[in-house]
This record gives sequence, C-alpha cells and structure tokens, in this order.
Amino acid sequence: MTERFLARVRAAYERISTVDRPEIWIDLRPRADVEAEIAGIDPALPLAGRLLAVKGNIDVAGLPTTAGCPSYAYEPARDAPAVARLRAAGAVVIGTTNLDQFATGLVGTRSPYGAVRNAVDPSRISGGSSSGSAVAVALGIADLALGTDTAGSGRVPAAFNGIVGLKPTRGLVPTEGVVPACASLDCVTVFARTLPEAEQALAHLAAGTIVPPPREPGPWRIAVPGLSQLGELDEGWAEAFQNAAARLEAAGARLQSVDLAPFTEAAAMLYEGAFVAERYTAVGEFIDKRAGHGDLDPTVAGIIGRARDIPAHRLFSDQDELAALRSRALAALGDADALLLPTAPGHPTLAEVAADPLGANARLGRFTNSTNLFDLAAVAAPAGTTGGLPFGVMLIGPAHTDDRLARIAALLTPPARVAVVGAHLTGQPLNSQLLALGARFSQATATAPRYRLYALPTTPPKPGLVRVREDGAAIEAEVWDLPPEGLGGLLAALPHPMALGSVELADGSRVPGFLCEPSALHGAADITSYGGWRAYLRDRG
Repeated sequence: MTERFLARVRAAYERISTVDRPEIWIDLRPRADVEAEIAGIDPALPLAGRLLAVKGNIDVAGLPTTAGCPSYAYEPARDAPAVARLRAAGAVVIGTTNLDQFATGLVGTRSPYGAVRNAVDPSRISGGSSSGSAVAVALGIADLALGTDTAGSGRVPAAFNGIVGLKPTRGLVPTEGVVPACASLDCVTVFARTLPEAEQALAHLAAGTIVPPPREPGPWRIAVPGLSQLGELDEGWAEAFQNAAARLEAAGARLQSVDLAPFTEAAAMLYEGAFVAERYTAVGEFIDKRAGHGDLDPTVAGIIGRARDIPAHRLFSDQDELAALRSRALAALGDADALLLPTAPGHPTLAEVAADPLGANARLGRFTNSTNLFDLAAVAAPAGTTGGLPFGVMLIGPAHTDDRLARIAALLTPPARVAVVGAHLTGQPLNSQLLALGARFSQATATAPRYRLYALPTTPPKPGLVRVREDGAAIEAEVWDLPPEGLGGLLAALPHPMALGSVELADGSRVPGFLCEPSALHGAADITSYGGWRAYLRDRG
C-alpha cells in the first residue's frame, strides 16, 4: 500500500513538470517531504494517500499564508480546521495554490504570482478566486483541493475546468484559519474530479451530519428559469443549459418555471452595494498602509480601498433591501428542491479580462453572487462541453440541503461504459461485481475485427483479449453502463494480468474494457476461432 501511495506522489510531481504551470502554486512542498509524510499514513484511513491542494488564504502549518500577497504573508501555528480534518482522514497536502488576491475576484488573474491559465485552453481564464486549486485538480496533480467561496469562487473555477465544486451551507465547514474576504459570507469549498470524491471530502469537512429537511415523496422538483431571464450567454451556452435541464427531466425530475429577478438583483448588490465594505474590514488597513506597493494587485486594492468610504446608513438600507429580495427569491422557488442555473454566463479569454477587468468579473458573478447573500447551498457540476470548452451548471437549494443537491447533481453525470468479454459477461461468475457497483446492461455486441482471444492458464480460467495489427477477429462482447465511481471500483479489483484499456467495438466506437497484458500469454491457448468466451466454455462442456 505504501508503494502505491509513493507512486501517486511520483506521478503528481511528474505531472507538475509535464504541464509546466508554475502559476498554479504559491508554495509547493518538496517531493521528499510529501513522500515522507505519505509513507507514514495509515492505509485504513478513508482518504489515505489522497493528495490535497489548499488555497493560499487557508492556513497550512509549515507553509506561509499569503492570501495572494507576498508582503501579507504570515506563518500559521496550526492547520485551519478544514485542513486538519482532511489530514486526519489521511489526505496529504502537496502545496498552497494561487488565487485572486485576498479572494477578491472571479477571474483567477489578479495575483502577483501570475494569472492562472485554464486547464483546457491556456488562452482563457481559469476562473477565480480559487484558481490554482481548481486547475491543480483538473490537471490531475491533486486529488482534492480546498477553496473558498464568497461570490462564486468555489463554483466558477469548477465550471471552467470541468470539475466538481461543492459550496456547502454557510457554517457547515469552519472558516477559522481562513483569511476573510467577507467574513459573514465566506465558505470553505472543495474541488474534486468526481462528485463522489467531493462528497466524501465534504463529509469529513462538515461540522456535523448533513441532513436535509423532510420533504414530501415524489420526483425531484427543479426550478428552471426561461432563457430570456438568463441574459446574454456565450454562443452555444443556452443550448447546453437546455440540454442539462432535459437530462434532469429524462432522469425523472419535474421541471417548473421560476422568476430569476430577485436572484440577479441581489447578485448586483454584492459588489455594487454596501456589503463590499466587509472586505475593507478584513484587509483594508493593510492595503492602506501598503498603497502603491508592487505586490498589491491594483484592481483588488481599488475595490477594497473604495469600500472604506461607504457610509453605515447605506449598509442598513442594503440589508433591508436584501431581506426583501430573499423573501421574493424563496417565494419564487416555492416547493422546488433546487434551482438550476448556468454556473456563469460565459468563459472569457485572458485578453478580454485584461481589457475590462471589472466588467468581465461582474458578468461572471451574475448567477453566483446571490447564493451566500441568501444563505443557500450549491453544487457546481460539469454538464458537457461547448465549443471544446467545459460547460458547467449549478444546483442551488436551501441551507442544509447539501446532500439533496448532490443527489440531483448526480443525475447530470452520464454513466461510464465498460466492455466485457469474459467472466463479467451476463451469467458468468464475475457478473455480480458489475451488479454490485450499480451497473446496468446496455447492449450485446462484438469488438472490431482487430483482436485475438486467449484462455489464460489461471485458476479459475479467464480469457485474455489482445489487440493485434493483423489476423484479428471480432469477439463477442457486452457493454455495461455504471456510475462513474463504479469504474474506479472495478479497476481497483482487477487482478493481474488484466488491465483497463480502450476497446474498439464493431460500430467503430471505443469504450473502456478489459484487456490482457501480452506478457501473460505464455502458455495460453489461442481461442479466437470460437468467437467468444461463452462459445469456448460451451465447447469444453
């Protein structure tokens, strides 16, 4: 087990070298230190061996907390509770990540450590402020990452990089040890490549069990605004949003209309109203003293500095207005279990943000800014691609419906497919493994005529499928659909010399499937002429 953990560390540092994205990190731990820590992890821990990236405004013992500003840095005496809880569950911190300075922004470019480029298209922004954390996960360096979310920072980067971002109910995860943006609104968030991984991490982060309020039985009720209420979207995004809604409906959800106006009106208040004054409370005096210093991002310093002069009476007026908008918003949701929205209205390039840093950022918060103001929970999940870029949606619901939102978000994830040719076929001894993982039979088919099938000298006997350059044949196969996390479980249980690879089917499509390492064919009988494993077994009686 220790060797597997060490192999994961080696793979992560090799990946860091390969992708060449130094802007992801503020402080990256030496590989030897990470290896030494991971070698001592109890393999029975639930997150044993998982590599964790931590946003640079969250305390990690042994690493400076900078909040994206080198001159602000301090040495924390201990881990923030969020970090400590994941470490206690077996996760190992690999480093602290870049962010929009003082967690002020949704773009991922407002940092003296450099603009964090998107994981898929480096000419586009990664989204902020939790930019480095999201990209570290999306590029396969970290398994999990911590971010924060005040205006959407744990959701916009998730959407732009094709991963999952969970923004829990306010207070569910302690914010102690986090440099505040707006302390009354801040949330610690988690990023992962799959929903089950993110949920597992959140279960350890949460201060208590996430229990949704009781609801009447029946299909999920999803509030979906009309396209006219969404405003201007990037090309193809309206269609992608409609497809996501249709996917939920096809999975049994009941869609209902909603008035989005109170949500978008409140969203504008987060930066344009008096609530931004809380950002000055957090770091304003520091910024005033360092005015004009080279490591202050001018856009961030301007936003926070201007908040100093907002009069107190305006805050009370805005609180009254917000309370009225929240009442309207909750009434608009009615009995809906969740509100479905695009995570953002579009995905700008680095150049577009540089040309209009305030306008581009304001547009990105159209759907996310109101969530914490209204004390709601949210899940950001991938929902396909548009123009070659990840497209993401959010599910937003009342406080403490975190688990419910995740259950609905799971309906958006298309099932993984796997091709089987041997003991996992229907009626064969290992088919129960597929069923136990929630798999469903999809189709009976055959491989493309590019394979040979062997009876391996194992106990019990197993077939080995090998792709060949010539003299291949079509082999009987089945395709099964299973939850994405099920594919990982299947791979973990796969015995040597089997491996999971890409199998070409008769119709030319490719799906993951069981292949055999060629080195294991010594002493194996070539049974290709039978056309499949079941025919071979029938002939043997």
